[in-house]
Amino acid sequence: MPSRYDSGHVSAQPLAQPLELHRSNRIPKNRIIKGPTAETMAAWDPKQRFVSGIPNEKHTQLYRRLAEGNWDMIVTGNIHVDFNFIIRPGDLCISPECPMDGERFIMFQKLAAEAKANGSLFIGQLNHCGRQILVGMGHEPISASSVQLPTAEGMVYAQPRSATKRDITRVIEQFADAATYLEKAGFDSVELHGAHGYLISQFLARDTNLRTDEYGAQTEENRLRFLNDICAAIKKRVSTRFIIGVKISTVEFQDGGITAEDSRSVCIRLDKASMDYVQLSGGNYQDFGMRWDNGSTQKQEAYFLKSAQMAMGGLVNRNIKAFLSGGLRSVGNMVKALDLVDGVVLSRPAIHEPRLAEDILMGRVPGALRPLSVLEDDAMLGVMLTHSKIRQIAAGNDPLDDSDPAVFTHWRKDMEKWLQKVQQGDDLMVFSGVVEYTGPMFPYGTRRAQELNL
Repeated sequence: MPSRYDSGHVSAQPLAQPLELHRSNRIPKNRIIKGPTAETMAAWDPKQRFVSGIPNEKHTQLYRRLAEGNWDMIVTGNIHVDFNFIIRPGDLCISPECPMDGERFIMFQKLAAEAKANGSLFIGQLNHCGRQILVGMGHEPISASSVQLPTAEGMVYAQPRSATKRDITRVIEQFADAATYLEKAGFDSVELHGAHGYLISQFLARDTNLRTDEYGAQTEENRLRFLNDICAAIKKRVSTRFIIGVKISTVEFQDGGITAEDSRSVCIRLDKASMDYVQLSGGNYQDFGMRWDNGSTQKQEAYFLKSAQMAMGGLVNRNIKAFLSGGLRSVGNMVKALDLVDGVVLSRPAIHEPRLAEDILMGRVPGALRPLSVLEDDAMLGVMLTHSKIRQIAAGNDPLDDSDPAVFTHWRKDMEKWLQKVQQGDDLMVFSGVVEYTGPMFPYGTRRAQELNL
């Protein structure tokens, strides 16, 4: 029987309490959020971009399973707001050119219906990648300034140009249009991706924002203007019941990156702007920071707890709700995190067990399943495994058991074959970035039923 993370006998009752969001007056049913994970299953045609980014039945199967899990909120993977800047083949996309009818709109409606079937609130994570796009994946990218992302792990990123005022106005409208589109399709909310080094974050960070105009980094007001303008544009376009959240990095690790003090300023501004919530994360493409650096961090589990504590330190009598993501695995540490924030975000554990929230709240399990130690120490390998698991769930199967050495060995062989294709120079414009697991599979729910004797 696989082992689980366990921090001792701690009641999950605090996680079961409802939570009122200030701006929208919506009430999520508990405090456990299914965080965003890249699905990479959407339609993709590099020659006809406007038929790319459409959800399909694989998505509906995935979100049908997640809806069964009693999550208070379910957040999608990236939904890009520009067809020319999709990070990877298979990502979802909405742009102002998309009509609110036809196949794309119908599939987003189906996605919302599936995700909300059991009372969860459904959140679309909106994003513009800015400079974080590989050479060959799009047009000349824009960023706050013309600062190229360094090559890493053999990945070469395109040289961006500094966004003009016209570019900025268009991007703001793209976010607002996408939010309007999702509300019409039945979504409850959007989450603006202002973390992990994407475009919003590129305006916030001093190493990527070298501008000298009103969007420059020379003052706090200017540095935050791009995000503020996006939030204001969305508020004008959606109903007061539509939830608006923002995901931010509480820390980046490179020189000139976002600091905990910077993130505190962002949180204070978002509170003043009456945003519903802020999701606290960390890291970027240069260093995702998804690791337990020492015994203390591993004991607390949350990767970004220290920087999140500093970020929330400036918010007294706040209305905005805060959610903490990254590393939380056991019920005890999730409950303890509620001393600082209002909810906890689980991403990879949610894919490994789509009904994890329900099992935690019902007292069936003390925490998430524990993978092999190599996966605890290599977060990016875990991310790749998560992509494989998503494909399995979408096909009606159980996600692979990464606590089983034999299963993991088989997956590693699949990954080696996949890497060979990458090294052979397969075109990024058509190549799938997901390792397809070829080992034994079982119908969805089999493993959970066996473990819990259901």
